[in-house]
Amino acid sequence: MNRPLLAPRRPGSPATRRRRHTGTLLGLVAWLCGIGFFLPVAWMVLTSFHSETDAATNPPSVGAGLSLHGYREFFGAGSGVSPWPPLINSLTASVVATVLVLLLAVPAAYALAIKPVRKWSDVLFFFLSTKMLPLVAGLLPVYLVAQNTGMLDSIWLLVLLYTSMNLPIAVWMMRSFLAEVPVEMLEAASIDGAGLTCTLTRIVAPVAMPGIAATALISFIFSWNELLFARVLTGIVAGTSPVFLTGLVTSQGLFLAKVCAAATVISLPVIVAGFAAQDKLVQGLSLGAVK
Repeated sequence: MNRPLLAPRRPGSPATRRRRHTGTLLGLVAWLCGIGFFLPVAWMVLTSFHSETDAATNPPSVGAGLSLHGYREFFGAGSGVSPWPPLINSLTASVVATVLVLLLAVPAAYALAIKPVRKWSDVLFFFLSTKMLPLVAGLLPVYLVAQNTGMLDSIWLLVLLYTSMNLPIAVWMMRSFLAEVPVEMLEAASIDGAGLTCTLTRIVAPVAMPGIAATALISFIFSWNELLFARVLTGIVAGTSPVFLTGLVTSQGLFLAKVCAAATVISLPVIVAGFAAQDKLVQGLSLGAVK
C-alpha cells in the first residue's frame, strides 16, 4: 500500500513565516552586537583626528574640526621621542615568537592527532593546565630568573615568554585541525617512502594551511597585545608598543587625542593581518569544528 506523500510546506504558512521572522530578528541582533563592538573603535579613530581641546570636551564634540595634531605628536613632532623602536620591538618579538610556536606546535599536534600516542588526552590536559596559572603569579619567578641570567630588558626574553605562553593554545588548535587531515593521504605518503619532514611540509601543511594561518594569527595577536611581562621585564632597549602607549598617559596636560592616535597606529598591524588572513581565519576556525 502506497503511503501518501507529505504535502510541501507553502511559502506563506505560519511555520515558514515564524522561521523568517526569527531569522530576521537574529540578523538584527547580530548587527546590533557588531555595531556595539565597532562603535568604540570608530570613536577612538574619530577622536584621534581631533585637537586636544575638542577631544577633551564633555560631552564629546562629534562635529569638531579634523586635525593631524595627535598623529604628529605621536610620531615625536613636539617631544622628539620616536615610536619606531617600540614598534620594531613588538614586530620582532611577535613574528619570531609566532614562527617558533608554529615550528613546535605543528609536530606536537601531528603526534597527538595522527600518530598513536598513549594517553594523548592527558598530554592535552597538561598543555591546558599551564594556562590555569595567572600570569601575575609567575611574574616574580620570571623576573628573578631574568635578573640572574642578565636577560632583563632583552627582546629575546620576550620571544621565549611569548612562545611558551602561546604554545599550549596553538597545540590545542592545531590538533583539532590536523585531525581533519585524511588518513589515506598520510598512508599513501608513507607507502611512497615520505619521511616525517616531507609529510609535514608537502602533505599536512597544504591541507591544514587554513588552520595554520588561524593559529599564527591568534598567536601574533596575543604576542602583539601582551603588556604585563613587557611592562615589568623591559625598559628603554626592549620596550614594546603597548608599553610605549601606557607611557603617553600623564597627569599633566591634555593627551586624549594623542593617545587615541597612538592606539590607532598600534592597532593597525593586527587589523591589517586580520584582514589579510580573514578568509583563512574563518576557514581555519570552522575546519576543526564539530560537525
